[in-house]
Amino acid sequence: MSGDELLARLEDPELYLVDVRDPDEVVDWQIPGVHNIPLASLGSRVAELPEDKDLVLVCAKGTRALQGAELLAELGVESRVLEGGMATWGSTYDQVAADFGGATVVQLRRRGKGCLSYVVGAGSRAVVIDPSRQLGKYLDVARHYGWTITHVLDTHLHADHLSGARELAAQSGAALWLNPADPFEFDFEALVDGKSIELKPGVDLRVSSVSVPGHTEGSTMYQLGDEAIFTGDTLFLESVGRPDLADQAEAFAHHLYQSLHERVLPLSDEITVFPAHFGPGVEVHAGKFVARELGSLRHALAALDLNESDFVDWAVANVKDRPGNYQQIVRINSGQAEINGDAEDLEMGPNRCAIA
Repeated sequence: MSGDELLARLEDPELYLVDVRDPDEVVDWQIPGVHNIPLASLGSRVAELPEDKDLVLVCAKGTRALQGAELLAELGVESRVLEGGMATWGSTYDQVAADFGGATVVQLRRRGKGCLSYVVGAGSRAVVIDPSRQLGKYLDVARHYGWTITHVLDTHLHADHLSGARELAAQSGAALWLNPADPFEFDFEALVDGKSIELKPGVDLRVSSVSVPGHTEGSTMYQLGDEAIFTGDTLFLESVGRPDLADQAEAFAHHLYQSLHERVLPLSDEITVFPAHFGPGVEVHAGKFVARELGSLRHALAALDLNESDFVDWAVANVKDRPGNYQQIVRINSGQAEINGDAEDLEMGPNRCAIA
């Protein structure tokens, strides 16, 4: 089974997923709805498998799942394997689109990594926000809508996945806009507050907040009229961005509080928040944005009601394991290092950019 086929059937009750990795691997990173039966005990637990469902086995990269399928075949049980395992799941995308503020917003969801990126277009022009290295995804969207990509933006220096911003800008001929408060070591156009990109007359994507620091010093937000704001890793649907990746957790937590209360929370309750990531607690459904109106987040996220001192204490106390390989990923994304080896291996695992 391919990653795209799995994604298309993820909500199908006839699909039965079995992850044959060890429990400590599965608890850290898993496909929604999966059942964990380690390969070592699969033969003795075959009676637990339903006889009337489409059985698909999953592991890290496919090897153990193939062994499990061979074992089940010897026992008379038919099954299939997710080709490439969790590495494939980590690079499988779907998308959803709708109109906001006179433009069309296309949200691309990298389901296994919890990464969100956007193509925002109107008329003949489009902007890409937080692209991954699968450049064809964004070029295909632009081609489908008849858009020319004129600008490529990152909301911040990413630590959990490899950015495709430089490559996409180079391939499409678009301008690359970044915040110089993050330590990028290549050519780009520096962002400033209020800078805007006209997609068509009367429709602008505006740099609403340069340096909403906290997650990184160069965290930046982009606003589409009064209807949508792209918050990067400053505000998620389930939490806020972690402040500890630069080893200055307390100082960055103060910055994060100020960014939220001075730059985000004063906005209208009706504005839709589009984050750069989602965690395992966020349900994702086909055809529905991973997004919420700011007013609903005010009520859902208790951290937004804390005073600054309590917020800092909570933020510092609740950061958990950092993203895998995050230091090397930061070096690559900032232009200080090149990719050596398999990029999929470097990105394996969930994103850990939110405070748990």
